[in-house]
Amino acid sequence: MPKLSVIVPCHNVQQFADDTLRSLANNAGPTTEFILVDDCSTDATPEILDEWRQRLPHTTVIRHEENKGIAQSRNSGIDAARGDYLTFLDGDDWYGPGYLDELVSTIEALDCDFVRTDHVQSTGTARVVRRAPAPVRDTVLHPRDVIAPPQAETMVDYPFVWAGIYRRSLFDDGAMRFAVDLRTAEDRLWTWRLHLRARSFAATGLLGVFYRRGVTTSLTQIRDARQLDFIPAHDALLADLAADPQGERFLPKAVRTYCALLAFHLANIRRYHRPVARRLKKRVTIALQGMPQDVLDTTLAGMDHERADKLRRFRTAGKAA
Repeated sequence: MPKLSVIVPCHNVQQFADDTLRSLANNAGPTTEFILVDDCSTDATPEILDEWRQRLPHTTVIRHEENKGIAQSRNSGIDAARGDYLTFLDGDDWYGPGYLDELVSTIEALDCDFVRTDHVQSTGTARVVRRAPAPVRDTVLHPRDVIAPPQAETMVDYPFVWAGIYRRSLFDDGAMRFAVDLRTAEDRLWTWRLHLRARSFAATGLLGVFYRRGVTTSLTQIRDARQLDFIPAHDALLADLAADPQGERFLPKAVRTYCALLAFHLANIRRYHRPVARRLKKRVTIALQGMPQDVLDTTLAGMDHERADKLRRFRTAGKAA
């Protein structure tokens, strides 16, 4: 049985697939399996995956007969994984040589449910190290203890699921699957649920995963209604917290993050097509009405005037309606 399963969703990544798969080859070993999920690509991606399957040891290719999105692609990989630990890599990113062996050694030494790592952000030829915002490094902590405070960047604001390694038991009995109704922001909701479900974690400064930023086919670059899925993602989070015995402890952080994202998208509304912009305005109003109003009051009082005033106007319009 493999020790580590590496799940790689791929959709129309022919331009980058060889680099990604070559980096897997530089990390191949007898205890590592690679699960490549072709999400109904329409370019040369399927042929590239087939070619590399013959060259990469312990490699499985899963094919979706229709495009199902990255959430279902990751879920398909999770369901097929046999390793003691799981990790993820997007089809246009890559690993440095030897990274996966170090990743496994780190979680075994720390003996916790999951480990989050720093990563290297690649934009063209520029490289920037992004650090996981943990209070301490290489120390086992309870995942709930690093969710707050509301006004600070914390581990739930680091939704790069591929910058980490996760114990297999977290996924048992169908748990910790990605929400397939979300086409974007599925990683944000998943990261919150990870911190609410797991019992132990650590962050480490290990570098070796490279994130390719600014790819034109990336979902972060789209301008259609899929970008608005952060709204149902955070509505689902608020529902999770309402059902959690400790939920009130985390509501200030969840509401502040939600409000910050609403304000950000409103500030950038011109990048959307007009029907999407109109939908955004309507959904902001509904979202604000659905939040715990006492927590929302406190949140708006603590935000800068420009963002708070804009959100208050939408909130007032909702009450009037």
